[in-house]
Amino acid sequence: MADKPAVLVARKVFPEVIERLAQHFEVEDNPEDHIHTPAELAQRLQGKVGAFITLSERIDAALLDAQPQLRAVCNMAVGYNNIDVAACTARGVLVSNTPDVLTETTADFGFALMMATARRITESERFLREGRWDRWAYDMFAGTDVHGATLGILGMGRIGQGIARRGALGFGMKVAYHNRSRLPADQEGPINARWVDKETLLRESDHLVVVVPYSAATHHAIGAAELAQMKPTATLTNIARGGVVDDAALAQALAEGRIAAAGLDVFEGEPQVHPELLARRNVVLTPHIASASVATRRAMADLAADNLIAALTGGTPPTAVNPQVLGA
Repeated sequence: MADKPAVLVARKVFPEVIERLAQHFEVEDNPEDHIHTPAELAQRLQGKVGAFITLSERIDAALLDAQPQLRAVCNMAVGYNNIDVAACTARGVLVSNTPDVLTETTADFGFALMMATARRITESERFLREGRWDRWAYDMFAGTDVHGATLGILGMGRIGQGIARRGALGFGMKVAYHNRSRLPADQEGPINARWVDKETLLRESDHLVVVVPYSAATHHAIGAAELAQMKPTATLTNIARGGVVDDAALAQALAEGRIAAAGLDVFEGEPQVHPELLARRNVVLTPHIASASVATRRAMADLAADNLIAALTGGTPPTAVNPQVLGA
């Protein structure tokens, strides 16, 4: 064990993944699933050449400067806004993520969250569980149709396209989307997707699903001004990242009836949730679980392990974010 390079697995993961990593490395894992403070993370990384991390851990320039021996940071997530990639690249530290393996599972969940929001499922379940159901009424929890409605997608990457397929092919929805670049015609055609500008997307969508990556450019991409452009009957679903939607502005728009409902899997400052969102009955809330099927989470963990093993044993990491550091 002593002659193996040392790595840190920052959060609890599948025991089989730890066993596989242990064939190559001296592994310090975290079976108690303690979330490390920045100081604790820095202490745990001392002497480690690799790190298997999640979105809970932030890797920035200050931490990297304190860990000059670190050679690879492998994120068990498709997003990597928790990592300063430029700082890693400047110091020759490989960064990887886990794209593709979670696309279909996350698209399933995004569509399910949108449907639950449109049809007021959690609101009506709460009503039933509270013992308040004593009769039928024509307007009891009458929601918004999904079939045939206009599905708006902000961000048309792999997951956005997966949601679009479900809407167009499964529910006969009209698909409009806004993305930095338009999809090729052969990708738009099968789902009859229509590129529109952002203002048109907001104005026309019956159900708007947000799937853009988080960055400085997408911070509060949906704020008070954008919410004001939406239909009062529309729903908003966010499975992107906390911070893409201005949660305070959303809570106010919901309270004032400027949109009908929202479904949220991600939040600003999570795991904290804006208290006004918690108070609203027309919001479906889930704790960042869009990729949470057993098979998908295992595939994500395996891919993160593949990247770490390859990066530190002379191989080619399959999903490197900054592969240019390998040549250096």
